[in-house]
Amino acid sequence: MVENFVNTDPVCGMKVEQSHEAGRLTHEGKSYLFCSKACLEKFRRNPTKYLAATQAVKHAKLYTCFMHPEVQQAYPGNCPICGMILEPQIFTKEENQELREMQNRFWIALLFTIPLFLLSMGGMFVSQFFASWVFRSVQFALSLPVVLWAGGPFFQRGWQSFRRWNLNMFSLISLGISAAFLYSIAALFVPSLFPSPLHHQGLTPLYFETAAMITVLVLGGQVLELKALSKTGLAIQALLEKSPKTAYVIKEGIEYEIPVEEVQIGNILRIKPGGKVPVDGIIVEGKSIFDEAMMTGEPMPVEKEVNDTLLTGTINQIGTVLMRADKIGKDTQLAKIVQRVAEAQRSRASIQKLTDRIARYFVPLVILASILTFMGWYTWGPQPAFVYGLLNAVAVLMIACPCALGLATSLSIMVGIGRGAAEGILIRNAQALEKLEKVQTIVVDKTGTLTEGKPILNQVFALGAWKEKDLLYLAAGIEQNSEHPLARAIVEGAKRRSISLAKSEGFISVAGGGVKGKIEGREVFIGKLHFLKQLNIQDLGLLTELEQRTEAAETILHIAVDGVAAGLLSMVDPIKSTTPQAISELRRMENKIVMLSGDRLKTAQAVADQLGINEVVAEISPVDKQTFVRNLQKKNSQVAMAGDGINDAPALAAADVGIAMGTGTDVAMESAEVTLVSGDLLGIAKAIRLSRAIMRNIKQNLFLAFIYNSLGIPLAAGILYPFTGWLLSPIVAALAMSLSSISVIINALRLYYWK
Repeated sequence: MVENFVNTDPVCGMKVEQSHEAGRLTHEGKSYLFCSKACLEKFRRNPTKYLAATQAVKHAKLYTCFMHPEVQQAYPGNCPICGMILEPQIFTKEENQELREMQNRFWIALLFTIPLFLLSMGGMFVSQFFASWVFRSVQFALSLPVVLWAGGPFFQRGWQSFRRWNLNMFSLISLGISAAFLYSIAALFVPSLFPSPLHHQGLTPLYFETAAMITVLVLGGQVLELKALSKTGLAIQALLEKSPKTAYVIKEGIEYEIPVEEVQIGNILRIKPGGKVPVDGIIVEGKSIFDEAMMTGEPMPVEKEVNDTLLTGTINQIGTVLMRADKIGKDTQLAKIVQRVAEAQRSRASIQKLTDRIARYFVPLVILASILTFMGWYTWGPQPAFVYGLLNAVAVLMIACPCALGLATSLSIMVGIGRGAAEGILIRNAQALEKLEKVQTIVVDKTGTLTEGKPILNQVFALGAWKEKDLLYLAAGIEQNSEHPLARAIVEGAKRRSISLAKSEGFISVAGGGVKGKIEGREVFIGKLHFLKQLNIQDLGLLTELEQRTEAAETILHIAVDGVAAGLLSMVDPIKSTTPQAISELRRMENKIVMLSGDRLKTAQAVADQLGINEVVAEISPVDKQTFVRNLQKKNSQVAMAGDGINDAPALAAADVGIAMGTGTDVAMESAEVTLVSGDLLGIAKAIRLSRAIMRNIKQNLFLAFIYNSLGIPLAAGILYPFTGWLLSPIVAALAMSLSSISVIINALRLYYWK
């Protein structure tokens, strides 16, 4: 019997692998895994409390770690791995309580530390006056609120790190501050413990100001980090601000203004001139011009009329329309974009996992280096050797804090993905960024990707006794059941020619082939030539001859009625105005470009020739598109696939990076790792440049973090003392540690200004 176990620690929310569990407890038929004995004991004492919190995760606001998104819980707290404060998964405009608390602690700590620092300096220069026990006791009193209250969170997180043995920056900070503070207490109250070589002018030196200054500097660094992290939500905030707060609903002919959260599916809403669309829906009355730039990136307003779709956040410019609410809340396209950006910002790159592994061993090695530094100075250093050893050991702990290492990747990813969202580039996860940077071959679908995807019916060619009008009557009657762009072109073409739409029966669509159905007792087949060949349609040779009368760039659909070839429909699909520039940009970035199309070779080749694309594969099925992509991958080529239709979904899923046009189908977007909201091929070049900028930024941050620690630890240990007599003060080490984090933050925030 397979054991029913839960591998999420119900106390701290951490994922626990069976091979690394610290304990296990069975409750109501389920076996829960725990990351530490402490969590197990908490759960044992009150399982109802923690199980209720676990259940609430599905319904409440989730909190997660910025650097370790696998940690999730339904209440605020600290990350059990790195000690960082847990942030809400869904961005809100609420005040950051942690930032406000850290700011309060910083300013109050600074208020006490300034006079403490002046007193300690006075003890150095005017020792006769400041060396009395009273003034030394005042230093102790001033340091108490700084170290114990303002620095309290550091000790709490440090203790948690040792208890769970997830050593992190707070392990080092708490050790460093504790060492200086506890030594000073002992030196003040029990000076007899220290031998005479440790005395200076008859007194044992105190380092309360060192403990206080380190606390203040680390608090200042935390404030700056929290402010930087709050900026990572700017992209989501900008998206949320596009949605209006209220909507005008029409009920029984009366208009009411209600909060947008109260809108129900099926409600009729009035959109006034200058107003924003509150939810996704369909126009049921009126027409107007809408600015959709915020959603699609298209600068030109779009005219909308009855049965056209409206998207949340778009702006009505001139007329008043009534719309029916079809998608509300989290189902709107804007909400999905917000959710996708939030999830992407929390994702982790493989390079980030490497830094986690390094950090796991780095902190214990730093503690070991600190101990060896103390022992070295105590054994071979000048008098007072104990004090020299203590101060240098504290300096090693301070300067080697891996905070900058943890921020190096996470912050760049969050800022970069948010910047991409502002440019209409939605990236599913950090792994897509890494793969996109290495892309060598870009495979693009023709229809809807290179072209507008809005073909127009050009000509109708009839065979034998068939009339063009009758043939279009049958074709439009069948195609009105399809969502394919070519089908819509046929239906619109029939409407423009004032041809009514017949009622059809038995409609069937064959992906990559065509459609069939019955109208007024006649069996109608529409599709590609190979589709009709499979149905054993007669007189297909006549259709081949008829194709010679069409232009090269025209897309052709063949029609057969009651098993006999009846004629052709030719359509033209204009190339997007930005496509030539996009192809030129991609080629300049040394990417190989391949065009795939289910269209006939003659049409596909004509489009490729206009764009200068050398490799073309036409008359290809959705399955064959997927096979083609996989064959490219077998040649050790990193492949990106760009498409917009259902038929592109298999190839998008198979590619190293799938890129979907935001103007395409939901299936394509769900299969892709990158979505271009505007559906503009220039977005691919933007996305690749963005991925390269982010990965370059991450490497710069890692260099700053590693080079800093590589140089900082030997300096803090006193390697230059034998040659220059120079030592690094623990206060300077703490300041340098904060500055290293600030340098990483500033470098990552440069991505906000990426162009």
